[in-house]
Amino acid sequence: MASSDAPLLEVSQLRIKLPTPQGLVTIVDGVDLVIEAGKVYGIAGESGSGKTITALSLLRLLPQGAVVEGRAMLGSRDLLALGRSDLRSVRGREVAMVFQDPMTSMHPMIPVGRQLTDHLRAHLRTSRANARRRAIELLTDVRIPDPEGALRSFPHQFSGGMRQRIAIAIALACEPKLLLADEPTTALDVTVQAGIIRLLDRLRRETGVAILLITHDLGVMSSIAEWVSVFYAGRVVESGRTADIIGDPRHPYTRGLLGSLPAFGTDAEAVPQLRPIAGQPPSPADRPAGCPFHTRCDYAEDRCTKQLPELLQMTGGRGLACLVDPGAA
Repeated sequence: MASSDAPLLEVSQLRIKLPTPQGLVTIVDGVDLVIEAGKVYGIAGESGSGKTITALSLLRLLPQGAVVEGRAMLGSRDLLALGRSDLRSVRGREVAMVFQDPMTSMHPMIPVGRQLTDHLRAHLRTSRANARRRAIELLTDVRIPDPEGALRSFPHQFSGGMRQRIAIAIALACEPKLLLADEPTTALDVTVQAGIIRLLDRLRRETGVAILLITHDLGVMSSIAEWVSVFYAGRVVESGRTADIIGDPRHPYTRGLLGSLPAFGTDAEAVPQLRPIAGQPPSPADRPAGCPFHTRCDYAEDRCTKQLPELLQMTGGRGLACLVDPGAA
C-alpha cells in the first residue's frame, strides 16, 4: 500500500513508439515524471517534442498499434497496465483531461448540459436531478454567466475562453485527483489566457487536484507551475523547480525557449531582442546522432554529434542532459 507521502503519479522510463509506413518510430524516449498531490507540474517544449502524447499515454488514448513501455504508477496502480474495465473507471473519474481545442473536443451537436452530466451519472451513479445541480455548481465555479441557460446552449454559442472554462468544468465534474491540461491557453488572447491560468490555480487550491500543464510557453508556465520538465525530441533535457529553470537555465534549448519570449518595457535599448532558435525540431523518424539538439545549438562541440547525453541529477533536484552545460558557474 502506498504511503501517505508518496507521489500522486510516478512515471518511470516511459517510451512510446507509433506505427508509420516505415515501421515503429520512437516518439517519447525514457521520460520520468513525479507529480505530487495538489501541485502543478509543467511540461514545456516546441510542437513535436512529445508533450501531448506523453499525457495521452496516461489515459491510453493512443493510435492503434502504438507500443508503450515503462510504468505510470497512480498510487498502487500502473495506468499503462490496466485492463479496459479498470481504465474506464479511471478516465474522467481519477484522471481527467482538458484538450487543446474545446471546439473540437466538445461535441458540437450536444448541449453543454448533457456533456456535463452524462459522465457524472455514469461514474457517480447519481440521479439526473443531482447531476444537473452539480453541473450548475461547476459552471458557477468556472465563472460562466447564467449557468442554467448555459446548460441548454451549444459549444459554438460561447467564445473560445468560455468554451475552455466549460471544458475545465467537464474535466473536474467527478473530482479527479489529476488533471491533464494540454495547452489550455492556446489561441486565446493574453487577457483570456491569464484568466484561464488564474482559474486553474484557484481550482487547484480549492479542490486539491494536481495538474500536469502542457505548454510551449515558459512565460505561462512560470505563473503557475512549481516544477517543470523541458522536452526536446521526445526526451527531458532539463528539469527542476520552475523558478530555478526560468532564473538560471542551464540547457541551450531552455535558454533558446526563454530567448524567444517577448519582453516589454519603455526603454527600447533595455528590452532584449527576440532570439529565435535557428532551424526546426528533427522528425522523430530522422533524429540526428548524438544530442538531438546539436544541429541547432550555438554551443555544440564535436562530441555532441556522437554522444547522447543522459539526464544527470544535480544539486537542488535539478536534472540536465547536456555535455557542454554552458550555464555552469
